[in-house]
Amino acid sequence: MQVQCRSCGFSGMFDPARAPDHAFTIKCPKCGSAIQMQGRQQAQLPDAEPLLPPMQGPQFQPPTPPSLPVLPEGSKRIDALLMAMVDLKASDLHVSSECAPMVRKDGTMIAVPDWPPLSAADVKDLMWAITPDRNKEQFEQCHDTDFAYEIEGIARFRVNLFRDRKGPGTVFRVIPSKIITAEDLNLSKEILNLCRMPKGLVLVTGPTGSGKSTTLCAMIDYINRTRKDHLITIEDPIEFVHENKGCLINQREVHEHTASFKTALRAALREDPDIVYIGEMRDLETISIAIETAETGHLVFGTLHTSTAPSTIDRIIDQFPGDKQEQIRMMLAESLRGVICQMLCKKTGGGRIAAMEVLIVTHSVSNLIREKKTFQIQSILQTGKSLGMCTMNDSFLELVRQRKVMPEEAYDKAIDKAGLLGMFDKHGIDTSWLNRT
Repeated sequence: MQVQCRSCGFSGMFDPARAPDHAFTIKCPKCGSAIQMQGRQQAQLPDAEPLLPPMQGPQFQPPTPPSLPVLPEGSKRIDALLMAMVDLKASDLHVSSECAPMVRKDGTMIAVPDWPPLSAADVKDLMWAITPDRNKEQFEQCHDTDFAYEIEGIARFRVNLFRDRKGPGTVFRVIPSKIITAEDLNLSKEILNLCRMPKGLVLVTGPTGSGKSTTLCAMIDYINRTRKDHLITIEDPIEFVHENKGCLINQREVHEHTASFKTALRAALREDPDIVYIGEMRDLETISIAIETAETGHLVFGTLHTSTAPSTIDRIIDQFPGDKQEQIRMMLAESLRGVICQMLCKKTGGGRIAAMEVLIVTHSVSNLIREKKTFQIQSILQTGKSLGMCTMNDSFLELVRQRKVMPEEAYDKAIDKAGLLGMFDKHGIDTSWLNRT
């Protein structure tokens, strides 16, 4: 049955089998306006067998893609945009003043179909309906704030609300409701071995939006399934929600359950943890406490925004004043167990896939850290394949050879472009496209 909203003109299909006997109201998934509907007896609608389960608030769906899931009763206007993003299999939703909403799909920005530009007032109305009071106060004072939002049964979203020259804007990052597993990501046994370590520091690094949270979600889930320990996560905000399996998991959100990362990390030492996950190692004190925690017999996972394993080690050491760098260098040499650097590439046929550089810290690597020779770690990465190590270029090459990534995409993402071209030539991979760019 065709239904049209009189307020915004949005039209879609409603399944008569969902209608109760009496008159009822449905909600337009685009503007949120109420649409009066007749009941089954009033409209003399035929019975449909079997009837769908009764709904709290019957809704309708548009017949043309992208199809928006039915909005439950009490949902917010922003939910229609978020569900359109999920339906499009996009990773991010961007809502800006004086612009039409856009999503990032497979790394490319595209407009959300059938949505007009939104005024500053429209954006604020959309966001104010879901923004917690604490975050409203923070936004009014600082002009940006972070929080999480969830549409039950659909997905969780990491939200950043900000203000620019045109007015308020927001970015949503989708966090799937389903936990991503190590098997889903095809993580190597060497990476999974890092999850079995009794103590030490494991870092997952990469640019913003490179899938670090997804990789760590899979590693934490693997720990949850294979160990019987106490795991504490410190996040801003909580992204993937882990239920207890083999482990007891306490997930704490900065500003909601604790004042800061460093405060929660200090408190964690008195909470009998075996494993600690730090969502972001943002400042000197957090990094320092994380290294100390790893040294005192705990397994610590953390993230940084570096692009290679050697630069990750240098970044940590360079964070400290000169008179403390030698001490940190020694502590890092003893506590660091592995570094996983990743970049997301556009996958052939759609989607994205991670290229990973994997450093397993051996005695040789520890000695190079102590002796200030981190520039030589690249050589160990190249010769340590039998130990599960892998350079970023090796990962790019393997993805290209498996036809999962186009050579042009790997080249665009590569840091050592000359080295990657040499590997392409050695393995007979066509690079004629380079002359056309």
